[in-house]
Amino acid sequence: MTATILVVEDEPAIQELISYSLRQAGYVVFCAEDAEQAMSVVNEALPALVLLDWMLPGMSGVEFARVLRRAARTKTIPIIMLTARAEEIDKIAGLEIGADDYITKPFSPRELIARIKAVLRRRLPEISDDMIEIGGLKLVPSTHRITVNDQEVALGPTEFRLLHFLMSHSERVHTRSQLLDGVWGDHVFVEDRTVDVHIRRLRKALEIVAKDDLIQTVRGSGYRLSDAR
Repeated sequence: MTATILVVEDEPAIQELISYSLRQAGYVVFCAEDAEQAMSVVNEALPALVLLDWMLPGMSGVEFARVLRRAARTKTIPIIMLTARAEEIDKIAGLEIGADDYITKPFSPRELIARIKAVLRRRLPEISDDMIEIGGLKLVPSTHRITVNDQEVALGPTEFRLLHFLMSHSERVHTRSQLLDGVWGDHVFVEDRTVDVHIRRLRKALEIVAKDDLIQTVRGSGYRLSDAR
Protein backbone atom coordinates (compact mmCIF):
# COMPACT_ATOMS: atom_id res chain seq x y z
CA MET A 1 0.00 0.00 0.00
CA THR A 2 1.56 3.31 -1.09
CA ALA A 3 2.30 5.70 1.75
CA THR A 4 1.86 9.46 1.49
CA ILE A 5 4.60 11.52 3.13
CA LEU A 6 4.50 15.22 3.94
CA VAL A 7 7.90 16.93 3.77
CA VAL A 8 8.03 20.18 5.76
CA GLU A 9 11.35 21.83 4.83
CA ASP A 10 12.04 25.46 3.99
CA GLU A 11 15.38 24.99 2.18
CA PRO A 12 14.48 24.37 -1.50
CA ALA A 13 17.56 22.25 -2.32
CA ILE A 14 17.03 19.93 0.64
CA GLN A 15 13.29 19.73 0.01
CA GLU A 16 13.92 18.77 -3.63
CA LEU A 17 16.51 16.13 -2.71
CA ILE A 18 14.20 14.56 -0.13
CA SER A 19 11.10 14.60 -2.33
CA TYR A 20 13.02 13.13 -5.30
CA SER A 21 14.46 10.33 -3.14
CA LEU A 22 11.06 9.51 -1.66
CA ARG A 23 9.34 9.41 -5.05
CA GLN A 24 12.08 7.14 -6.38
CA ALA A 25 11.37 4.85 -3.42
CA GLY A 26 7.69 4.69 -4.40
CA TYR A 27 6.14 7.14 -1.93
CA VAL A 28 3.56 9.82 -2.72
CA VAL A 29 5.05 13.14 -1.60
CA PHE A 30 3.59 16.49 -0.61
CA CYS A 31 5.83 19.41 0.31
CA ALA A 32 5.41 22.48 2.50
CA GLU A 33 7.78 25.34 3.34
CA ASP A 34 6.30 26.21 6.71
CA ALA A 35 3.80 25.08 9.32
CA GLU A 36 0.92 27.01 7.77
CA GLN A 37 1.32 25.26 4.40
CA ALA A 38 1.81 21.95 6.18
CA MET A 39 -1.44 22.34 8.11
CA SER A 40 -3.30 23.05 4.85
CA VAL A 41 -2.02 19.74 3.47
CA VAL A 42 -2.96 17.88 6.66
CA ASN A 43 -6.44 19.42 6.62
CA GLU A 44 -7.00 18.06 3.10
CA ALA A 45 -5.97 14.49 3.94
CA LEU A 46 -3.83 12.86 6.60
CA PRO A 47 -0.36 11.80 5.43
CA ALA A 48 1.05 8.48 6.58
CA LEU A 49 4.13 10.25 7.98
CA VAL A 50 5.51 13.77 8.42
CA LEU A 51 9.17 14.65 7.84
CA LEU A 52 9.51 17.84 9.82
CA ASP A 53 12.42 20.29 9.85
CA TRP A 54 13.23 21.66 13.29
CA MET A 55 13.94 25.23 12.14
CA LEU A 56 11.09 26.69 10.08
CA PRO A 57 10.08 30.28 9.37
CA GLY A 58 7.24 31.40 11.63
CA MET A 59 6.12 28.50 13.78
CA SER A 60 9.03 26.17 14.50
CA GLY A 61 8.95 22.48 13.64
CA VAL A 62 8.95 21.66 17.33
CA GLU A 63 5.87 23.77 17.97
CA PHE A 64 4.12 22.36 14.90
CA ALA A 65 4.80 18.85 16.19
CA ARG A 66 3.15 19.86 19.47
CA VAL A 67 0.12 21.12 17.53
CA LEU A 68 -0.17 17.80 15.71
CA ARG A 69 0.16 15.81 18.93
CA ARG A 70 -2.51 17.89 20.72
CA ALA A 71 -5.26 17.36 18.11
CA ALA A 72 -7.25 14.12 18.23
CA ARG A 73 -7.24 13.79 14.43
CA THR A 74 -3.45 14.12 14.04
CA LYS A 75 -2.02 12.90 17.33
CA THR A 76 -1.05 9.47 15.97
CA ILE A 77 0.65 10.62 12.74
CA PRO A 78 4.26 9.39 12.79
CA ILE A 79 6.75 12.28 12.85
CA ILE A 80 10.45 12.22 11.98
CA MET A 81 12.35 15.38 12.92
CA LEU A 82 15.05 16.67 10.55
CA THR A 83 17.63 18.99 12.07
CA ALA A 84 21.23 20.16 12.08
CA ARG A 85 21.15 20.03 15.89
CA ALA A 86 23.28 17.07 16.91
CA GLU A 87 23.49 17.54 20.68
CA GLU A 88 21.93 14.84 22.84
CA ILE A 89 19.78 17.36 24.68
CA ASP A 90 18.22 18.43 21.36
CA LYS A 91 17.52 14.83 20.36
CA ILE A 92 15.85 14.22 23.71
CA ALA A 93 13.77 17.38 23.29
CA GLY A 94 12.62 16.22 19.85
CA LEU A 95 11.62 12.80 21.12
CA GLU A 96 9.90 14.19 24.19
CA ILE A 97 7.50 16.27 22.08
CA GLY A 98 6.33 13.05 20.47
CA ALA A 99 8.61 12.58 17.46
CA ASP A 100 9.06 8.94 16.43
CA ASP A 101 12.61 9.45 15.19
CA TYR A 102 15.26 12.14 14.86
CA ILE A 103 17.68 12.50 11.91
CA THR A 104 20.55 14.95 11.94
CA LYS A 105 21.73 16.77 8.80
CA PRO A 106 23.54 15.90 6.64
CA PHE A 107 22.07 12.47 6.02
CA SER A 108 22.09 10.09 3.08
CA PRO A 109 18.89 9.33 1.12
CA ARG A 110 19.41 5.62 1.87
CA GLU A 111 19.50 6.27 5.61
CA LEU A 112 16.39 8.43 5.36
CA ILE A 113 14.43 5.77 3.46
CA ALA A 114 15.52 3.08 5.93
CA ARG A 115 14.41 5.17 8.91
CA ILE A 116 11.07 5.96 7.26
CA LYS A 117 10.44 2.28 6.54
CA ALA A 118 11.28 1.39 10.15
CA VAL A 119 8.85 3.95 11.56
CA LEU A 120 6.05 2.98 9.17
CA ARG A 121 6.58 -0.70 9.85
CA ARG A 122 6.30 -0.02 13.58
CA ARG A 123 3.45 2.48 13.53
CA LEU A 124 1.49 1.51 10.40
CA PRO A 125 2.00 -2.16 9.63
CA GLU A 126 -0.61 -2.15 6.85
CA ILE A 127 1.75 -0.01 4.74
CA SER A 128 4.56 -2.56 4.90
CA ASP A 129 5.28 -4.80 1.89
CA ASP A 130 6.06 -7.74 4.16
CA MET A 131 4.02 -10.91 3.60
CA ILE A 132 1.39 -11.63 6.26
CA GLU A 133 0.11 -15.11 7.06
CA ILE A 134 -2.73 -15.85 9.47
CA GLY A 135 -4.55 -19.16 9.74
CA GLY A 136 -3.14 -20.37 6.43
CA LEU A 137 -4.23 -17.21 4.62
CA LYS A 138 -1.26 -15.49 2.96
CA LEU A 139 -1.27 -11.90 1.72
CA VAL A 140 1.61 -10.37 -0.27
CA PRO A 141 1.19 -6.57 -0.56
CA SER A 142 3.83 -6.05 -3.26
CA THR A 143 2.08 -8.40 -5.70
CA HIS A 144 -1.50 -8.00 -4.41
CA ARG A 145 -1.77 -11.78 -4.15
CA ILE A 146 -3.81 -13.69 -1.59
CA THR A 147 -3.44 -17.45 -1.41
CA VAL A 148 -4.51 -20.44 0.69
CA ASN A 149 -2.48 -23.61 0.04
CA ASP A 150 -1.36 -22.12 -3.30
CA GLN A 151 -4.97 -21.46 -4.32
CA GLU A 152 -5.34 -17.81 -5.25
CA VAL A 153 -8.21 -15.71 -3.89
CA ALA A 154 -9.62 -13.02 -6.21
CA LEU A 155 -10.45 -9.74 -4.48
CA GLY A 156 -11.36 -6.27 -5.67
CA PRO A 157 -9.06 -3.37 -4.68
CA THR A 158 -11.22 -2.20 -1.76
CA GLU A 159 -11.63 -5.71 -0.35
CA PHE A 160 -7.86 -6.22 -0.69
CA ARG A 161 -7.14 -3.03 1.29
CA LEU A 162 -9.72 -4.02 3.89
CA LEU A 163 -8.24 -7.50 4.31
CA HIS A 164 -4.70 -6.07 4.43
CA PHE A 165 -5.72 -3.64 7.17
CA LEU A 166 -7.46 -6.32 9.23
CA MET A 167 -4.58 -8.79 8.86
CA SER A 168 -2.07 -6.09 9.81
CA HIS A 169 -4.02 -5.49 13.03
CA SER A 170 -5.18 -9.02 13.77
CA GLU A 171 -7.08 -9.67 17.01
CA ARG A 172 -7.97 -5.98 17.37
CA VAL A 173 -11.60 -4.93 17.19
CA HIS A 174 -12.23 -2.03 14.80
CA THR A 175 -15.38 0.07 14.68
CA ARG A 176 -16.89 0.89 11.31
CA SER A 177 -15.61 4.46 11.65
CA GLN A 178 -12.08 3.23 12.33
CA LEU A 179 -12.20 0.98 9.29
CA LEU A 180 -13.46 3.83 7.15
CA ASP A 181 -10.57 6.03 8.29
CA GLY A 182 -7.97 3.29 7.97
CA VAL A 183 -9.05 1.84 4.63
CA TRP A 184 -10.93 4.59 2.79
CA GLY A 185 -9.22 7.60 4.37
CA ASP A 186 -10.48 10.12 6.89
CA HIS A 187 -11.58 12.63 4.22
CA VAL A 188 -13.63 10.19 2.15
CA PHE A 189 -17.25 10.68 3.12
CA VAL A 190 -19.08 7.36 2.89
CA GLU A 191 -21.65 5.83 5.20
CA ASP A 192 -20.76 3.34 7.92
CA ARG A 193 -22.87 0.66 6.24
CA THR A 194 -20.41 0.76 3.32
CA VAL A 195 -18.10 -1.24 5.59
CA ASP A 196 -20.75 -3.93 6.05
CA VAL A 197 -21.15 -4.29 2.28
CA HIS A 198 -17.43 -4.80 1.73
CA ILE A 199 -17.14 -7.16 4.71
CA ARG A 200 -19.85 -9.32 3.11
CA ARG A 201 -17.99 -9.30 -0.21
CA LEU A 202 -14.74 -10.18 1.53
CA ARG A 203 -16.33 -13.08 3.41
CA LYS A 204 -17.92 -14.36 0.20
CA ALA A 205 -14.52 -14.40 -1.54
CA LEU A 206 -12.87 -16.14 1.42
CA GLU A 207 -15.69 -18.67 1.68
CA ILE A 208 -14.35 -20.37 -1.47
CA VAL A 209 -11.19 -21.32 0.46
CA ALA A 210 -13.01 -21.88 3.78
CA LYS A 211 -11.43 -18.85 5.45
CA ASP A 212 -14.49 -16.63 5.79
CA ASP A 213 -14.67 -17.39 9.53
CA LEU A 214 -11.44 -15.42 10.05
CA ILE A 215 -13.53 -12.23 9.71
CA GLN A 216 -15.47 -12.00 12.95
CA THR A 217 -18.32 -9.69 13.89
CA VAL A 218 -18.09 -8.29 17.42
CA ARG A 219 -21.63 -7.38 18.35
CA GLY A 220 -22.04 -3.73 19.26
CA SER A 221 -18.42 -2.91 18.39
CA GLY A 222 -17.37 -3.78 14.85
CA TYR A 223 -15.11 -6.34 13.20
CA ARG A 224 -11.84 -8.15 13.79
CA LEU A 225 -9.71 -10.72 12.03
CA SER A 226 -8.75 -13.63 14.26
CA ASP A 227 -7.60 -17.21 13.90
CA ALA A 228 -8.89 -17.99 17.41
CA ARG A 229 -11.94 -20.23 17.49
